[in-house]
Amino acid sequence: MTDSFPILLLVMAAAAYFCRAAGFTLMRLVPVTPRLEAALRATPLAVMAGIAALALQQGGLAEALALAAVVALTRVIGSDVAAALIGVAVAAVLRWAGL
Repeated sequence: MTDSFPILLLVMAAAAYFCRAAGFTLMRLVPVTPRLEAALRATPLAVMAGIAALALQQGGLAEALALAAVVALTRVIGSDVAAALIGVAVAAVLRWAGL
């Protein structure tokens, strides 16, 4: 850990808070149409797909198998968060095994 880490952490926390507060403030001014609601509902999935695509592109076999496990587990157990946590564990075990 470097000396600048606490400063960087505070800046990132402030930026995250600002983005969330600005979003709530702006949404009071914008009428929510069905099209806007659909876009807002699709945003988390689009962000996760972008993160997964980058991990898959830069990773190897372990990441690909972990992503496949996450997709399958999401369908089976129905919880995105639980599937993602198990997927991290799958990737760690596969990396530990040498993949």
